[in-house]
Amino acid sequence: MTKAAAPKKAAKKAAAPKKAVEAAPGPQVGDKAPAFSLPTDGGGKISLAELKGKPVVLYFYPKDDTSGCTKEAIEFSAAKAKFDKLGAVVIGVSRDSAASHDKFKTKHKLKLALGSDESGKVTESYGVWVEKSLYGRKYMGIERATFLIDRVGKIAAVWRKVKVDGHAEAVLKAAQGV
Repeated sequence: MTKAAAPKKAAKKAAAPKKAVEAAPGPQVGDKAPAFSLPTDGGGKISLAELKGKPVVLYFYPKDDTSGCTKEAIEFSAAKAKFDKLGAVVIGVSRDSAASHDKFKTKHKLKLALGSDESGKVTESYGVWVEKSLYGRKYMGIERATFLIDRVGKIAAVWRKVKVDGHAEAVLKAAQGV
């Protein structure tokens, strides 16, 4: 009797439906990039429309002047001249205020634009405003992610749940083909 029961259990396991894999939120490669217009550090303003014809690196980070975010900003800033040679514009985006960006940029001598998305509309349209968990506590926050937008405004590459080390160089390499 046990020999006959074993194949039935195996058959049930094989026939069990697979869980559906959820698509990542936000735009995917090939999609039109969501439009944005953001205030920046230094009292400026930047929009996707004004950057048409140039590759755009839009990287989202959780918070000014925190360890990972600072390291990422410094790495992108260090590679700015290389991005400039490609005609690419690098923009860091968080929900911090433009005044906070000013302090962050000055403190670390950053050379790139920092967009302020205090309303959260841009982080939501790019699908990076997500539920996070820290020490068992759930909260909403920005998922570290980068979108490479081509010259005609389409998403050319997406990096989600970014690990900071070497990320700016990986994005630079991808931008060479855009």
